[in-house]
Amino acid sequence: MTDTSHRSGLTDDIYEKLVNDEDARACKSIPESACQEVPGNFLKTLLSMFFSKLGDALVNPKITLPWLMQSVGAPAWMLGWLVPIRESGSMLPQLAIASVVRTMAVRKWMWVLGSALQAMAVSGIAAVAFFLEGSIAGWSMLALVVIFSLSRGLSSVASKDVLGKTIPKPRRGTLNGWAETAAGLITLTVALLLISGVLGEGSTTLYASGFALAALMWIIAGGIYAGINEFPGETDGGNNGLKEAFARLSLLKTDAPFRRFLLSRSLLLCSALTAPFIVVLAHQELDAAISMLALFMAASGAGSLVSGRFWGRFADVSSRLVMVRAGMMSAAVGGVIFLLGVFRSEWLSEIWVLPLLYFVLSIAHQGVRLGRKTYVVNLGEGNKRTDYVSVGNTLIGVMLLMTGFISLLEPLIGVSGVILILSFMGMAGSWMAIKLPEVER
Repeated sequence: MTDTSHRSGLTDDIYEKLVNDEDARACKSIPESACQEVPGNFLKTLLSMFFSKLGDALVNPKITLPWLMQSVGAPAWMLGWLVPIRESGSMLPQLAIASVVRTMAVRKWMWVLGSALQAMAVSGIAAVAFFLEGSIAGWSMLALVVIFSLSRGLSSVASKDVLGKTIPKPRRGTLNGWAETAAGLITLTVALLLISGVLGEGSTTLYASGFALAALMWIIAGGIYAGINEFPGETDGGNNGLKEAFARLSLLKTDAPFRRFLLSRSLLLCSALTAPFIVVLAHQELDAAISMLALFMAASGAGSLVSGRFWGRFADVSSRLVMVRAGMMSAAVGGVIFLLGVFRSEWLSEIWVLPLLYFVLSIAHQGVRLGRKTYVVNLGEGNKRTDYVSVGNTLIGVMLLMTGFISLLEPLIGVSGVILILSFMGMAGSWMAIKLPEVER
């Protein structure tokens, strides 16, 4: 047996164990020519996602980025822009990005480019931390976060399409599930190291070194992704630039399933938006020390670790039901917090209550993410899938900025009141998802 055939056999064995299915070779919704490449493409995609998620764990806009900016003396008001820039910046330009992606028969290189640019941006943040301080350091970091976020947009549009071309429908949820499990393990490990004090009490050098390591992770991820065997696909409709891009907004009028999915996804943003308010509540009721923040980080990682594979396999059966149940779980967490705030406020001062609820919310959020990612990939084929991703993410970017105004209600109704509003959003999003068509059949 040659080395090549041995490696191929080993790849097949690992793939079959990961999917844990007698029908591991099932190729649904992808060309027959791509079927034989599925095991290798599955593992390469999984490995690239692992390294990119390791980078994400090291560059957390809710934890490590704020700490790094504080350590260099950046003004406090700048910290409030980190999450909006990080989340919206990757989504808002995707209509324009999709116009370029549509001209490419092989689209993995757009993901590789995005990964390389993320590495450059993160390296720049590390350099700023070493050599600059004060307002100029803060402004420089915000500018680099903008570049980082835009680069993620490049990868996001391409990744959904490459996934749809290289991985069959019955395996896409499983792949995402394994990736989320890995992400949870990584986040939990980093959190436990912070809690233990092995990494120290936190310093500019420590955090900057973490960012440099994150840059290396994205370089490795891009190198692995470049090895995916992607067959050429459609390139129609890519020559008219932004005019064609904005014309695709007509999908909102003509495509009822996509419109309902987008509305449901918008409402299910509650799972992501609730998280920082739980942390704010913890800051009010408990201790804001590094160990407390690490505890929430551990809860987030543990939530992903224990639920990733479950949601992933469930999504391969019905990504619609995953969104429904995860949305209801998120709404329930918000409802419990509100009721505790009204009737048992002293419980919120117990050190275990809010981290436990954050853990449950993390499970729900993973379900929402896995459900909507799998659903949109399975909903469309070819360039239509690219249109769904680009239109959807662009509009979700706008919605993220708009929902940020909910926080303005906090002085009037308190943090618990804001969480309750988000809980109602989750209930409405789940109800909308119930009416979506099944796309896994």
